[in-house]
Amino acid sequence: MRRILIIGAGQAGLQLALSLQAEGYEVTVMSARTPDEIRNGRIMSTQCMFYPQLQLERDRGLNLWERDAPKIVAQRVTVGGPPGQVALDTVGRWDDYAQSIDQRVKMAGWLELFESRGGNVVYHGVMTSDLEGLATLYDLTLIAAGKGELVELFDRDASRSPYDRPQRQLSCIYVHGMSPRPDYPEPHVRLTATPGVGELFFMPGLTNSGPCDILLWEAVPGEAFDVWSDRPSPADHLARTLDLMRQYAPWEYELTVGAEPTDARCTLFGGYAPVVRHPVGRLSGSVSVLGMGDVLVANDPITGQGSNNAARCAAVYCAEILRHGDRPFDEKWMQSAFDAYWDYARHPTAFTNMMLGPLPEHVQKVLAVASAGNEEVAYRFAYGYANPTDFENWIMDPEKTDAYIASVTPEP
Repeated sequence: MRRILIIGAGQAGLQLALSLQAEGYEVTVMSARTPDEIRNGRIMSTQCMFYPQLQLERDRGLNLWERDAPKIVAQRVTVGGPPGQVALDTVGRWDDYAQSIDQRVKMAGWLELFESRGGNVVYHGVMTSDLEGLATLYDLTLIAAGKGELVELFDRDASRSPYDRPQRQLSCIYVHGMSPRPDYPEPHVRLTATPGVGELFFMPGLTNSGPCDILLWEAVPGEAFDVWSDRPSPADHLARTLDLMRQYAPWEYELTVGAEPTDARCTLFGGYAPVVRHPVGRLSGSVSVLGMGDVLVANDPITGQGSNNAARCAAVYCAEILRHGDRPFDEKWMQSAFDAYWDYARHPTAFTNMMLGPLPEHVQKVLAVASAGNEEVAYRFAYGYANPTDFENWIMDPEKTDAYIASVTPEP
């Protein structure tokens, strides 16, 4: 029986651990926190799992909260004009629903599921100095902990990493009590973009205390949304959120004014440079480890791809491990496993990096056509968030975009 060590207990690491466990592999997971510590800790992310990635979880019996979580059916994009005014507004429905599960709920639950199925979990942090001795005990060691010194084992791939500093300062809060939008009461993701200033995201989710609402500010550094450096308390965060909404997104203010923070640890602050790293970490001449998830591909959350990328990485790695059989997991195999994942991840990475800059003229044209009532364009734009490989076919190139719009726009 092949022995696998996975360091890190997030979406990528635990999905892979549970998948390999189901295939008969002897898997050990190392987690810095116990399920109770995760469940009672600070929120770790925003996340909207689109329907193709939800299916990956269903296929492995990991959809433990599907009945309880809101079913998110569509995506709204609003582009602001002068503060407080709408320039463009469009809604695209998906082919199937998305869901957002607080990672405190999900990762704690998955850890407990892994242990209940006989998996071995070691609750202990890992330093680089510990890793060489550990890795020699296993056929394959994977690093799935996207923060901390272990990430430094993997060199930045400059050819795939156009940014060397954060493009947004991030601030998130989970709340209860937002009102549904009267003209579109079904659960849906909403993005309000204020050019040159930043973005406000809303998504319905599920947290420890039941259904919730998640608000994420993406602030262009130094601009009006960049007001979170003092890391305010949940109550102060919500008050500041309402002040910004009142000025820049009054349509969201009206829905949020009655909300309350979900708990004492329902806020998160930060910012990081989007990055792609080389997949192999070398501990010595004979011992190497493989990175996965956001250790290797860390996109800004502006396009909601992080947890989806992690799920895809776990599925691709699982397939590559099973295909490899009893052969050694050498560096050549590690590179090929990442290459198989990158064949998918390059699409959301390119789209995300494009959306971090000034909104390209051809994307503005897409949103304008959708906002004018072209449901086919609105659908395809939303479809790409769930299926980002499609973006290469039309929206990543202005000429392809023009050709597509022409093909679906009636002659005057």
